Amino acid sequence: MSVIRIAAVRCRSGLAAVAIFAICAPTAIADEIDAQRKLFQSVYATAELGNWRVVDRLSVDDRQLLASYVLWPDLRAAWFRGTIRNAVHADIDSFLARYGVLRPARDLRYRYALHLAEAGDLPGYLTIYQQFYQGLENPRLDCLALRAELAAGGNQRIVNRAIELWTVGKSQVEECDPVFAYLADNKLLESTDYARRFDLAIAAREFSLARWIARSIGQDHVDIAKQWLSAQDKPEAFVRAHRRWSKDETARRHLVYAIERVTFSDPMLALELWLDLTTAHTFSVEQDYRTRRHIALWAARDQLPGAYDLLAKLPQPAQSEEVLRWRARSSLREQDWETLLVDIALMSEGERNSEQWRYWRGVALQRNGAASAADATLGDLAIERSYYGFLAADEMGLAYVLDDGEIAADESVISQLASRPELIRARELYLVGLDGRGRAEWDEIVAYLTPEQKLQAAKLAARWGWNSRAISTAAKVGEYDDLTLHYPLPFQNSFRQFAASANISLTWAYGVARSESLFMRDVRSSAGAIGLMQLMPTTGRKIARQINLPYSGLDTLTNPHDNIRLGTTYLGQMAERFGGNRVLATAAYNAGPHRVDRWIPESGDVDARVWIENIPYDETRQYVKRVLTAETIFHWRITGQIRRLSDELSLVQSAADSQKVAENRH
Repeated sequence: MSVIRIAAVRCRSGLAAVAIFAICAPTAIADEIDAQRKLFQSVYATAELGNWRVVDRLSVDDRQLLASYVLWPDLRAAWFRGTIRNAVHADIDSFLARYGVLRPARDLRYRYALHLAEAGDLPGYLTIYQQFYQGLENPRLDCLALRAELAAGGNQRIVNRAIELWTVGKSQVEECDPVFAYLADNKLLESTDYARRFDLAIAAREFSLARWIARSIGQDHVDIAKQWLSAQDKPEAFVRAHRRWSKDETARRHLVYAIERVTFSDPMLALELWLDLTTAHTFSVEQDYRTRRHIALWAARDQLPGAYDLLAKLPQPAQSEEVLRWRARSSLREQDWETLLVDIALMSEGERNSEQWRYWRGVALQRNGAASAADATLGDLAIERSYYGFLAADEMGLAYVLDDGEIAADESVISQLASRPELIRARELYLVGLDGRGRAEWDEIVAYLTPEQKLQAAKLAARWGWNSRAISTAAKVGEYDDLTLHYPLPFQNSFRQFAASANISLTWAYGVARSESLFMRDVRSSAGAIGLMQLMPTTGRKIARQINLPYSGLDTLTNPHDNIRLGTTYLGQMAERFGGNRVLATAAYNAGPHRVDRWIPESGDVDARVWIENIPYDETRQYVKRVLTAETIFHWRITGQIRRLSDELSLVQSAADSQKVAENRH
């Protein structure tokens, strides 16, 4: 046995393996943990596929070393998940009894419970459900439990919960089908139940479901559902065909919905149709206000002529915070500074005092010649380390406030946190590449820490190089001044190499990566984008083919080196497509280049600040601001110099001018 192994064994004697960091010889323990980590990584993927032989083939010493690793339960749980159809239930029960409080065991228990139900062992499932899942309002688990109770003859007890699960405006999980069949077969659903679910489905715009439910009510409801589907599929044709249609309330609701659908593609056509409809139908005041507001807002988002008048002429009850925002954006687009000041003044106090409208109020005052009032407004804002704070400082010619307020380290608290078994587990999950599981465990633990402990936990995560947890944990307690922590510089070699190859700035690449993922290599968005720079698989495959990079799907996209190469290449392509305009390219990286093409003005150049404010999508608008802010801070972090944000905001040229530039370039 090696000296390291002897030292470690003696050190661990009588102690939980997960607590060894705090009390053992640092060098010996670090070496052993490193060896355990490598062993774990060498066998995990194979074990997860259900092959335990890879572990059995290890030497006795290595097997013992691995079995004492803090992530041994994760390895066993992964193997059980991979073999759950054939696993010995007693072995799983024993594992859950020993490690039941750990997340891998909790995840396995959930999978095990579902397996028992699927295998027909409903009593076994019900035992687990009643102990761990009852009352969690999980339809899938609840329906399986109801099926188990039905099988056990407990029919009367399940009816109320079954009807409650049935009465929703969407299709329920398939596990509920036998329970719902029981309700139908035993005529436990009354006409009022069907009518209520029908109404819920209509409200949720689940018209196909509504049509299915309608069959159990009557032909009149089937016809109503068909009309909803027709209004959804071909809204303009529906309105034209039914503008002199029956004047009952259901018909009016159909028409209002169809106008709503038309508005998304052509607000002015929707307005024309709506004005025609109001001459033939008596809509409620609420229907009229809501429809006119919807049309006016989409006209403003599409930057159509007359949009401001549509917004301004809305009756007072139809005005809203969103209407006032788009009134201000429309005034800003026209550089109508006096009207902009009026629009901002009409906003609620909270909205009016946001950084966004404080900045534009200051600019409007300045453009109107009210220099002293403008200076007061912009000067107060210029001390903020933010998009609008930087722009305000640019207007005033002031230096940016970029002092790095490092979090003061409390070594005693950091040491206590670093020795907590739960955080050791989280860190090891991160270090072996199970990042998502590590984040889940970290967040679960940190949620219960005091604010001061959270600050020190953020400091600890930063020392570990776990940037996403450092940033998010500090943000949970409102700490944003430690710029080294909030704007780290990981993967520098890859970023420098590939940003240069793509002919883009290093700071821009960092700004995009931070904004996209907080430097998480494995994160996946709701839209399906993956990795550090959040690439869609189709985009990743296309770029990889262009640059002759071997592409292996998820493995490539979650590899930081490859993801950075693909992401910076794509970012460079967006920059080239939009004539080097980083504002447009950044928006295209988020929303797609074809959408940005539609947002470019047909004529006349637009101040980039104004163009950004008028991006139709809230997500993209905030994303562009976030990237530009991060880029500014990264430039200061890397060079120690301030680069004015305003200097980087190129004019957005009209489509015609952009075409001329492209032609001259070729």
